[in-house]
Amino acid sequence: MKGTRLLRPAPGSLWRDRRFVRFWCGQSVSQFGDRISELALPLLAVGALHASANQVALLTALVWTPNLLGLFLGAWVDHRPAKRRLMVSADLIRAAVLLSLPVAYALDTVTLGQLYTVALLTGTAAVVFNTAYSSFFAHLVPAEAYVEANSKLSASRSTSFIAGPAIGGGLVQALSAPVAVIADALSFMASAILVGGTRVDEPAVATASAGPSLLRRAREGLAFVLREPVMRAGLLCATTVNFFTFLSGTGLLVLFADRVLQLSPGAIGLAFGVGATGGLLGAVAAPAISRRIGVGRSIVVGAVLFPAPLALAAAATGPAWARLGFLGAAEFLSAFGVMLFDVNLNSLQASVVPDGLRSRVAGAYSTVNYGIRPLGALIGGELATLAGLRVTLTVAAVGGAMSALWLMASPIPGIRVLGRAGSPT
Repeated sequence: MKGTRLLRPAPGSLWRDRRFVRFWCGQSVSQFGDRISELALPLLAVGALHASANQVALLTALVWTPNLLGLFLGAWVDHRPAKRRLMVSADLIRAAVLLSLPVAYALDTVTLGQLYTVALLTGTAAVVFNTAYSSFFAHLVPAEAYVEANSKLSASRSTSFIAGPAIGGGLVQALSAPVAVIADALSFMASAILVGGTRVDEPAVATASAGPSLLRRAREGLAFVLREPVMRAGLLCATTVNFFTFLSGTGLLVLFADRVLQLSPGAIGLAFGVGATGGLLGAVAAPAISRRIGVGRSIVVGAVLFPAPLALAAAATGPAWARLGFLGAAEFLSAFGVMLFDVNLNSLQASVVPDGLRSRVAGAYSTVNYGIRPLGALIGGELATLAGLRVTLTVAAVGGAMSALWLMASPIPGIRVLGRAGSPT
């Protein structure tokens, strides 16, 4: 559709852009489905298959493992002419793979091996979807509306973390874990339909036979990330903050709340629920904050505010209500900070990457940024064993907050707005 971009609504009116609303609906439905599977798959492993702690941990690790191939998957995706079709295919593959679980369960043939395969395949499809997403998003939304669009998408994601686990728990309890997985499969089908109907003008790319090799394209994506000042500083900051926050991780934080703070499961759930509302507020407030203090400074504030509240949790003491208050406040502030960081950094990075490199840059970025997370979790476990949980949380808070130093040595703090052409100013 050649006239599509000329007919776009003005920035600030994305709710009147039918294409964006269609895409937002698809992503929102998919996010709620993901929250169900994140609960149902481990419960299926534990309840029906009597999996051990190590086997459940392996199931989680396999979901993240395909990100280590992001460098090459991104290079492959960048050379495909229709990113929208790849996204639709990734959604349909995830739906089909997930539907295999209730079928196998009904036939009494489900195994841990099948669960591992499902985790690996859905994780791979997610990497393909996410690397194609970066290019699709850049052509769906005007550059000057990147922050607003990311805010709306992040808000629905945050909302899914508030309501999703409760919905998932209810479905698992009422229908069983394998049947509850059907809801996530249906959410991917809905996403495929909505994304498939969201048409954008995508730039032409050279055919695979005419272009450079996969290895060369992958190197070009990584080289751009390392060479471009905004991308390089953003990657160093995000990788550092992810490493340190994964030292504590959700598992160790829950263990700390249970064994050290001696809070009940209900109280811990309340604290995490409060934290999720902080994420929603942060996603909604991010555009206004960036307009007031600038996109770059918002990223710096978010980089500090995301990990630093872990020190507040580590300092928790006193009666039960006070310990709960410390933990809830830490979760709230951290969730607010990560949304302020993500919304603005994702928007800024979308503005500096050329069209022909978007997917391979996204793949290279995720390989490093997500690849560091399992390492952080493993080191965090060792540190907690040797030095204790309070020390681990404090190290995570201090080390994570220091990630902002990568930004201070870059152009990012001085960037106030994203220009109409997409360039930061």
